[in-house]
Amino acid sequence: MQDKFDSELEDRLVRYAAIDSQSDEDAPSSPSTDIQFDILRLLQAELTEIGAADVQLTDYGVVLATIPATAAGPAIGLLAHVDTAPQFNATGVKPRVIRGYNGGDITYPDDPALVLSPTEYPYLAQKQGHDIITASGTTLLGADDKAGVAIIMTAARHLLAHPEIPHGPIRIAFTPDEEIGRGVGPALPADLKADFAYTFDGGAVGELEYETFSADGAEVRITGVSIHPGLAKDKMVNAIHLASKIIQTLPQATMTPEVTDGTEGFIHATEMTGGSSEMKIKLILRDFERDGLAAKGELLRQVCAAVQATEPRAAITCEIRPQYRNMRYWLEKDMTPVDLARDACRKIGIEPVSVPIRGGTDGSRLTELGVPTPNLFTGMQNIHGPLEWVSVQDMAVATQLCLTLVQEAVQPQEK
Repeated sequence: MQDKFDSELEDRLVRYAAIDSQSDEDAPSSPSTDIQFDILRLLQAELTEIGAADVQLTDYGVVLATIPATAAGPAIGLLAHVDTAPQFNATGVKPRVIRGYNGGDITYPDDPALVLSPTEYPYLAQKQGHDIITASGTTLLGADDKAGVAIIMTAARHLLAHPEIPHGPIRIAFTPDEEIGRGVGPALPADLKADFAYTFDGGAVGELEYETFSADGAEVRITGVSIHPGLAKDKMVNAIHLASKIIQTLPQATMTPEVTDGTEGFIHATEMTGGSSEMKIKLILRDFERDGLAAKGELLRQVCAAVQATEPRAAITCEIRPQYRNMRYWLEKDMTPVDLARDACRKIGIEPVSVPIRGGTDGSRLTELGVPTPNLFTGMQNIHGPLEWVSVQDMAVATQLCLTLVQEAVQPQEK
């Protein structure tokens, strides 16, 4: 059955990826960018066209829809996010399909120096003969998470076209702003109306994630003393110098993303802007445990206080705000959705792999708010950069998992 979905998945991802839908952390609106409405409205129309029920675009920017039940069973949510990451250019995405990948290096028409090598990325080496979708070299692809969108849309169309397939009520949600940690607003859990849910926002085939980072965001502001540099002796306080001290004082050798792995957390400076009179540093704090996350926040505050003490004429503030928490804290109390997904994987011949994910999903926040939501694979690789790619055949496996999952959920009631 997987082969029958290849063409539809390819078409959907190519169309969706070409639509600019990048989110913006600095914008206060929801969605954070108006361009996200372009794909949200398209999905609203496509869901209506294939016969989904209760299709709506909420005032907080989420597309919701229902696939009515054909059997007694739990209400299952299926989620993917439409926004693409702000970390890399996402304007003018030109998706291309490399059919029957030959196992060699992949080059890019818009950046001849860029190379995607199976030697450097061993997962690619396993995909010889697959149809590989990449961008053209100057943008990310946006398979994160438009691959998830394509998978859910393909599964939804198939279920609606085949009412003989037994499943309980299925609730679909396409969210904005996941990449900036704002994909799940306070109204979504109630509006979703699901007993539990799944995000299709993972990587390699077999990945089933129920443990994520806990995450906080931080913003440090440094206000110096500004004066003409010709008159600056003993008067000027340069905010750039103080910002640099803060960055240099943080433990770069042991606590940044580039030197950590596995279950190690980090403090990551994502942005530093301003000038000699005022500077702003944005950071993200990550740890798998609450205590570890709190300790990283306290360390950042201590560093800011220490630098402040060296120059009392400056003003340094450090604001830390919660983003999401490790979904494991709630899922380990009831592993029903995880066990169901594991059984569905094995039924289609895949051994599920569960490792702590060094990131987060909309499911992290949804789980915290009372809707258990583990994360499932889509096949996407090398996300948030120009080497991003996905196998159409991997997406087809994820689609088959989705269809098997919703059927497996009604089996206890039917026996």
